[in-house]
Amino acid sequence: MDEKKTNVESIDEYILGFPTEVQEILQTLRNVIKKAAPDATERISYQMPTFALSGNLVHFAAYKNHIGFYPAPSGIEAFKEELSEYKGAKGSIQFPLNKELPYELISRIVQFRVTENKEKADAKKKRTKK
Repeated sequence: MDEKKTNVESIDEYILGFPTEVQEILQTLRNVIKKAAPDATERISYQMPTFALSGNLVHFAAYKNHIGFYPAPSGIEAFKEELSEYKGAKGSIQFPLNKELPYELISRIVQFRVTENKEKADAKKKRTKK
């Protein structure tokens, strides 16, 4: 992404900052996330495309050689065996741009995070009602 353009205000604007082939990957990723979390809202957080539902669900970002996907540490831990072929850290995973992204796996991770966030929100509501 152009280093000078650091304050994007929408996911559309973010995606347009990349070459066409990367835009296509980012748009497909966005659509996979939308389908897996239809009630989530889109926003830019930490200068990255973010989906939120009762808190942040997932973030993603494009880099020179990979797409960074950030489903929180719990999303990585729950799928660690399936993600083992990819570089990553506690709360992130790197999908190389020279390989097809595992969209079906990403969809399942997003669905996991939706369930997790809804359960946390429900538990919080129960605590505040007491």
